[in-house]
Amino acid sequence: MRCNLTSEDEIKNQINSKKEEISKIEEEFKERSSSIKSEVELEFDPKLNEIKSKLNAEQEELNEAVEKADEWSFKKKELNASLKGLKKESVKLINEKEKTLNLKLKELDSEKKKRIKDGNAEIKALQKTLTDLKKASST
Repeated sequence: MRCNLTSEDEIKNQINSKKEEISKIEEEFKERSSSIKSEVELEFDPKLNEIKSKLNAEQEELNEAVEKADEWSFKKKELNASLKGLKKESVKLINEKEKTLNLKLKELDSEKKKRIKDGNAEIKALQKTLTDLKKASST
């Protein structure tokens, strides 16, 4: 009887250990998710800020060109083309940033789910073993 209690205690300890492991996995993936977000922001935000800065500067120039339309007609056409390109590039970068972030977070979430699923499967198997031990010791 004492041997079975030790085995039960060991299994309970294993279950608690797996639960702690799952908690650590969740914390690890929370930190990794935050890290990925920071990494993507570091990659894209400087480019976006540069584009936004250029966009704002050229928008101001465009407004001035409109006020002096006769004097600045050639400049107006040139700036419209540049502004269109910058807006297109800005939209492209924003979409690429979002796509990259979503893809990395999806991959991270998939890995997290798999590891938690594996941990839960081990817990379930240990709980079955514990139940079997209890049944065996009660007979």
